[in-house]
Amino acid sequence: MASAPPDSSRPVFRFAPSPNGRLHLGHALSALTNEAMAHRFCGRLLLRIEDIDLTRCRPEFVEGIETDLEWLGIRFEPGFRRQSAHFDDYAGALASLRQRGLIYPCFCSRQEIRNAVVAREAVTGRPWPVDPDGAPLYPDLCKVLGPDEAARRIAAGEPHVLRLDMATAIAAAGRSLGYTVFDADDVRHVVQIAPERWGDVVLARKDVPTSYHLAVTVDDALQGVTHVVRGRDLEAATDVHVLLQHLLGLPTPLYHFHRLLLDDDGQKLAKSRDSQSLAALRDDGVTAVEIRRQLGFA
Repeated sequence: MASAPPDSSRPVFRFAPSPNGRLHLGHALSALTNEAMAHRFCGRLLLRIEDIDLTRCRPEFVEGIETDLEWLGIRFEPGFRRQSAHFDDYAGALASLRQRGLIYPCFCSRQEIRNAVVAREAVTGRPWPVDPDGAPLYPDLCKVLGPDEAARRIAAGEPHVLRLDMATAIAAAGRSLGYTVFDADDVRHVVQIAPERWGDVVLARKDVPTSYHLAVTVDDALQGVTHVVRGRDLEAATDVHVLLQHLLGLPTPLYHFHRLLLDDDGQKLAKSRDSQSLAALRDDGVTAVEIRRQLGFA
C-alpha cells in the first residue's frame, strides 16, 4: 500500500489519544513529551484521535481532549485524523495481507480459548505461554480450518476476528528486523524485534474492522510520521508494528519510549482505574503551568 510522501525537511511527531474517557496526567506527560521533542527537532506535531472502538468512544470525550490540550497550551497542526473515518485504509491493508496468506479468520470465543488453554495445561503439566501483556497466546484452534469451512462459516454470518499467522508472517519477512530508538539528544541504538512472543495477534476485531496494531501502523505511514514518542507500556507492541510495516511495505519510524506515571499502588495511571482527570484537576484550581512544572516541562 502507498504511504504519504515523506517531508525530509522536517520530522513529524504525533499524539494519538483514544476518546473513551477524559485525559489524565499520564496523557499530559505523553503530549508534553511529544511537544518538547517536536520543538527540539524543529518538527511538526500532529493530533490523531484513535476512535476505532465505536462503542466506548464518544463525541464529548473528543471535545474534552481538545479542551484539555488547549488548556495545556499545546499547539498542533490544524485539523486531526479520526480513525473511524478511515476504515477503508485498514481494509486495504488487510486485503494485502490476505492475498499473501498471512491472516486467517478465527471464530473462537474468549471462553473457548480459555477452555483450550486450561485443557492443554492439564495435558502438559506446564503453564501456557502468555504475551507481553499477560494474555494467553492463541492456541491455534481455527488455524486448522480448511478454506471451504472458514468461507461457509463467514457466509453464515458467524462472528469472527482476523488473526495474523505469526509464524508465516515472520517467514515472509525473510530476515531479522529491528527499529531505531532515539533520545532527546538524538543518540540512537537499534533494537531487534521478537514478534513471536505475541502469537497470532488480532488485526481485525469482531465488532470493529481493524485493531490497534493495524490502525496505528497504517496511520503512522499515511500521515508521514517519522518519530513515534509513546509510553514504555507500548514498547513491546512495537515488535508487531515493525513486522506489519515490513509486510505492508511501509517505512519504520524512529521510536522513543517515555517514562510512565504510577499511582500510590504502583500501577500506571489509566482511565480504567479512574485516575484523576485533567478536567478534575482544573476544576480543583490546578493550573496548566503547575501541571507542566510537576511533569518537568516548566
